[in-house]
Amino acid sequence: MDKPLSINGERLWQRLMDMGAIGATSKGGCNRQALTDEDAAGRKLFTDWCTAAGCEIRRDAIGNLFAVRPGTRADAPAILTGSHLDTQPTGGKFDGVFGVLAGLEVIESLNDARIQTEHPIAVVAWTNEEGCRFDTAMMGSAVWSGNMTLQDAYNLTDSDGVSVRQELERLRQLGDDGLSPLQVLASIEAHIEQGPVLETEGLEIGVVTGVQHMSRHRVLIHGVEAHAGPTPMNLRRDPSRALGEILPRLYRMSNQFGVDARLTVGIISTEPGSSNTVPGLLTFTVDIRHPDGCQYQAMVKEFERITGEVCAEQGLPMESHCFWRAPGVEFNSRCIDAVRDATRNCGYSFREMVSGAGHDACNVASRVATSMIFIPCRDGLSHNEAEYSTPEQVAAGAQVLLNAMVKLAEGQCNEARDSTTRPLNTFA
Repeated sequence: MDKPLSINGERLWQRLMDMGAIGATSKGGCNRQALTDEDAAGRKLFTDWCTAAGCEIRRDAIGNLFAVRPGTRADAPAILTGSHLDTQPTGGKFDGVFGVLAGLEVIESLNDARIQTEHPIAVVAWTNEEGCRFDTAMMGSAVWSGNMTLQDAYNLTDSDGVSVRQELERLRQLGDDGLSPLQVLASIEAHIEQGPVLETEGLEIGVVTGVQHMSRHRVLIHGVEAHAGPTPMNLRRDPSRALGEILPRLYRMSNQFGVDARLTVGIISTEPGSSNTVPGLLTFTVDIRHPDGCQYQAMVKEFERITGEVCAEQGLPMESHCFWRAPGVEFNSRCIDAVRDATRNCGYSFREMVSGAGHDACNVASRVATSMIFIPCRDGLSHNEAEYSTPEQVAAGAQVLLNAMVKLAEGQCNEARDSTTRPLNTFA
């Protein structure tokens, strides 16, 4: 077994803290929403570090920011890593940022060891991953991968009517020389888990094999507005009563699909919203997730059956529609192997797992061989100012990333020399 390459954990931790000072909140988190002045300041700090490390800085038309460490072979496609620098309004210091700065630490560590790679090493900061200011999550990687048109992204506006295109121009983040998918051989994204599994099981690394199927549904139940005092209970057409029967049935249903099933009722609202009026309309949302495609589809069908059945029994008209869907993603087996082998070689405890959340890697995987690395986060918290991973956990994730990326580059270089028929940007 080869001795693993090492990263500088103190340097990586200090940079996480320095980046976290930009847009810092009173409770220890960050507010660097996409294409704000704070986001631009974070991007500048990142590019300054990358330039000092000898990287070439490139931007594409949606503002995705690439820092490229050249390889020794001019025509070789890059090994890509990275994530995002934008945050939720009350986000933490680690979501996305860890993946970007761990990628930079890979480059710094290769520089320290004076190791030249045949393939370039590239770190990307994707634009608007969070989707909180401009309401499309993973926007930059979606445009890059062809899953969203550039014009559709440009046309997105925030609550003040300001468009993505306007902010890209204002902040001078528009470019035309980013890396294309054809210039990338493989990608590994490092990220905090955003859940409690690794911490609960006392494990150091998650080897991510894919992302679960997920969708969001909106249900509207129509009732009749009536005065809360004079209207007898048995004569009401009350959508709240229907919801009272629907929710326990949905939760029992989700339990029947095992520990991997996820069902979340995230929003409940009534109209007219008066405390002494029977609602005329109740709206609620349901988020459904499962790593197994057949089980996921069965959950959706059961959700639709239960809501329709209860409303029909109570004589209440209802509508249900899916307003967002993301199919499950299976990551590339060779990229997964690279992460698993690097984890073992570094001596870290691990488990294989499916991501419960969507990531830029989902879009990237539609064009490029991809996998992910997870590290634990305290209490499983994310999208929260209390989000936290320890310096040791951060260093472990970056250590695995470094060794997995080097393994991918070396393995594919050897294979490319042995075969002239396999495209360089695909893995079997």
